[in-house]
Amino acid sequence: MQPSLYVSLSSQIALEKRLTTTANNVANMATVGFRAEETKFAELLTRSNRGEVAFVGPGTSAISRVAGPTTKTDSPLDVAVQGDAWLGVSGPKGTLYTRDGRFTMDANGQLRTLTGKAVVDPGGGPITLDPQAGPPTIGRDGSIYQNRQQVGAIGLFTIDPKATLSRAADNTVSSSLPGRAVQDFTRLGIAQGYVEGANVNPIMEMTRLIAIQRAFESAATQTSQSENTLSDAIKTLGPQG
Repeated sequence: MQPSLYVSLSSQIALEKRLTTTANNVANMATVGFRAEETKFAELLTRSNRGEVAFVGPGTSAISRVAGPTTKTDSPLDVAVQGDAWLGVSGPKGTLYTRDGRFTMDANGQLRTLTGKAVVDPGGGPITLDPQAGPPTIGRDGSIYQNRQQVGAIGLFTIDPKATLSRAADNTVSSSLPGRAVQDFTRLGIAQGYVEGANVNPIMEMTRLIAIQRAFESAATQTSQSENTLSDAIKTLGPQG
């Protein structure tokens, strides 16, 4: 088979992955705390009887850590993270991380996400409030007060830049390296009564989506032309031997 067919095929596979990623970003533009995903591709070289041929690699995806815009809600159980840090929630295999700070209090006073995951303190344990003590006051360091008495603290965690983040259920991520509880709140903190929006750039993502679709159509056309050229060559030359 002609090397150009393999090149076109590798391009279409890469473009399909990028299209899926970009479409997911666009679909979650209004999702609170959503982290956009970026895909990077590398060139792979192989040698044929005509010299080196460049292919597109399978690509690697990374979750963006850029902060999204914040919106004031005035809800005492809404919090937004300030700086490059994450809120911790309990997962089936350990702590998961999220930037979606829309919390609720269940009948037993336990602090949970909207999907029912338990919010954890700096030590990774659950947070239990007094359902009868009224709305809590939450400080920049995550400390929670009711009736002027501290009843707990929301865990805020930093994740090593070298760690690989993977999507998990309910708008959370898992990390290949465990997060570390924040001790210095000079640049990092929590803002009560705010939520953070998705860090998706709508104009950029829509423009990218259109460009990917056009590139995919171009690659498909090139593949079709290569197949026709090969078919015509076989018909012209006929069987050999």
